[in-house]
Amino acid sequence: MVTVVGLGFVGLTTALGFAEYGHKVYGIEADPMRMAIIQSGKLPFLEPGLDEALTRHLGRNFVPTTDWETALADSECVYYCVGTPYGEDGQADLSYLYGALEQTLIAIRDEKFRVLVTKSTIPPSTTEKRIIPFLVKHGVNVPEQLGVANNPEFLREGHCWEDFTHTDRVVLGVSDARSEKVLRGLYANETAPVYCVSLNTGEFIKYLSNTSLACLISYANEMSLAADAIGGIDVAKAFRILHMDKRWQTGTIRSYFYPGCGYGGYCLPKDTNAFYALCKSNGFDGQILKQAIDRNDRMPEAAAARIIRAAGEDQSTCIGLLGLSFNVGSDDVRNTPSAKIIQALNKAEYRNIVAYDPVAMGEFEKLYHLDYRCVDTYEALLEQAEVLAIATAWPMFANIREKTDKPVVDCRYML
Repeated sequence: MVTVVGLGFVGLTTALGFAEYGHKVYGIEADPMRMAIIQSGKLPFLEPGLDEALTRHLGRNFVPTTDWETALADSECVYYCVGTPYGEDGQADLSYLYGALEQTLIAIRDEKFRVLVTKSTIPPSTTEKRIIPFLVKHGVNVPEQLGVANNPEFLREGHCWEDFTHTDRVVLGVSDARSEKVLRGLYANETAPVYCVSLNTGEFIKYLSNTSLACLISYANEMSLAADAIGGIDVAKAFRILHMDKRWQTGTIRSYFYPGCGYGGYCLPKDTNAFYALCKSNGFDGQILKQAIDRNDRMPEAAAARIIRAAGEDQSTCIGLLGLSFNVGSDDVRNTPSAKIIQALNKAEYRNIVAYDPVAMGEFEKLYHLDYRCVDTYEALLEQAEVLAIATAWPMFANIREKTDKPVVDCRYML
C-alpha cells in the first residue's frame, strides 16, 4: 500500500508505475481541477503511455482521493512528489514539502511504522539536515516511529512512462534497515538493479545526473561559440563526426567521466591549453574550458591535501604512493599527477615518500628529481609505508584492503 502526494508528471507516473507493479496506490493532489481531471480518467498533461496506464488502473490499483486519513491508514510508504522550485538565491524552496509532511503527521492516527519517501528533487543533505530535524521538531522519533528515505527520479518529460517502466537503475537513499526492507519490497518485481545508498548519496546522484547533462550542453554551446570566433568551422559536421568516436559508441567514454587526480600525459594538457590560448587570441574567452584547465591543475594539490589529512601532523610519516604513470597501461609519466602530488607533499615538508609502479619507475626517475624513493615491489611498499595513496588505478592495487589495514587514500576511487 502506497500513498503518493502530488500528481504532476513525477507523481502520477510514480503512482501508476507502482500500480503497474501490482501495489494498491492512493494519489493525493492539492489542485482540485487537476484532481477532477484525473478522477475522470483523463490526463492533465500530455505524456505518452500514461493515459493507457490511467485507464488500466483507475479505481482498481490506483485510487485518487482527498481523504488523507484513509490513504495513510492503509499505506506502508508515503511518497512526496511535490514541487521544490528554486528561489532567487538558487536555493530549493521546501515549503510545499514541509506542508505535505505536516498534513501527513496530522492525518496519522495509529502507531504503524511507515516510510516517508521524498521523490521530489532535493539538494544533497536535505533529508539528513532539514527533513529529519523538521520531523523531530514535530515530535517524531526517527526511525523508530517513522522511517525517512529518498528515491530520486530519472524521468524525461515526454518519456516518463517509458523511463519508469524500463528504468536502468533504482536509487534508494536510506539510513536504517527497516526502511530499506520496506522499500526493497516495494521494488521486488523490478528487474533493473536497485541500489541502496546513504541519504546524502541518493540525493547527490540525482544532482550529479542533471548537472552533468547541464555541463555537457553548456560546453557544447561554448565550443560552438569558439568555432564561430575562429571561423571557417562547420560546427554541426564537427560534432556529428565527434560522436562517431568509438568511445561514444561502446560506452568507454565513461572512463573519462570519473573522478581522479586530474588528467596528464602529453596530448590532453597540450591541446587543451593550446585551444584555450587560440580562443583568447580570437577574442573569445571560454570560461568552461578555462575552468577545466584550472580544476585539473589543482587536483593533485587536492589529492595531496587528502593524503596529508590521513598522515597527520607528523611530517616524518612514511607515505606510500602507488602508481607513477599518468594512466593505466602506459609508462608515460609526462605531466603525471603523481609528480605533482609528490611536489605538493614536499612543499608541505613531507619527504619520507616511497613509490611503486609496475612499469613506470625508470621513466619517472629520469624525468623528476623530487624527495622520494622507489621500492622494487608492491609488497615492499606495503611493508614500509604507514599511510598509502593510490595515484594510478593499476588493477593490482584493487586488493590493497585485503593486504593491509593501514590507512588508504584512494585518489582514483577504484576500491
